[in-house]
Amino acid sequence: MKQMATARRQGYWDLRAAGNFIGGGTGTGLVLTAALAAAAGHPADLPLAAGLGCVMAGLSLVWLEIGKPWRAFNVFFHPQTSWMTREGILAGPLLAVGAGAFLFHRPELLAAAAVLAAGFLYCQARLLRASRAIPAWSTPMVVPLIVATALAEGSGAFLALTAPAPVMVGFALAAGLAREAFRHLYRRELVRAKAPDGTLAWFSRPEVHVLQAARLASLALLAAALAGQPTAMAGGILAMLAGWGLKAVMVTRAAYTRGARIPRTPVRGRGTSRIVAPS
Repeated sequence: MKQMATARRQGYWDLRAAGNFIGGGTGTGLVLTAALAAAAGHPADLPLAAGLGCVMAGLSLVWLEIGKPWRAFNVFFHPQTSWMTREGILAGPLLAVGAGAFLFHRPELLAAAAVLAAGFLYCQARLLRASRAIPAWSTPMVVPLIVATALAEGSGAFLALTAPAPVMVGFALAAGLAREAFRHLYRRELVRAKAPDGTLAWFSRPEVHVLQAARLASLALLAAALAGQPTAMAGGILAMLAGWGLKAVMVTRAAYTRGARIPRTPVRGRGTSRIVAPS
């Protein structure tokens, strides 16, 4: 008789759920980057509109994932306990205020949209953190990693949509470096917490090495752009696509449950138990 549950990959969230984190992260990153660009005197209308579109696309993918889509309205009923509810509550004002900033070119509306975008992004990160049964999501380092990845994606997309100004290239490079630092800390935290073998194995697969190479290449291209080379757009696109790949792996591939572990094996008729190394 099998007495211990083994770790297995979750099957509830697929690429559509990952698409919500991709769209929401890139979208909010674009809104925040657009606000920074506008404050520095650079055009930001196209990135702002694209950011709002990405947020809407991400939310639409979640809506399509639900078996009975009209049940999506139930998400608004638990703000005291659910980060998904808080994310949904912020989505409407973010889209409305962002649209107002785009149509009327009011800096105060753009600043308010940036605040709402930051709140939406934080809710997304905490939504993963709240999934206690899945170590790849529940580790504390997932929150800064998701935030830094969103900023790297958004600033990268900004460079792909507009003429790159040095200050914006510098911001994209800083966001990419922050993502690399938090990804390293995230990976180290998973090892320290003895995450399931299936989770750790994914970070050694060739696909993930390709993503790592893409992220490093984006940093090199952005650094070259700061030195005057015409590589900002390529670096931004790579930074964005690499972030999408990282989230797809985290949500759909590395998301294993921990499974039950018995550190001590009871022995009949004896006063002590034998310690067993965790599997």
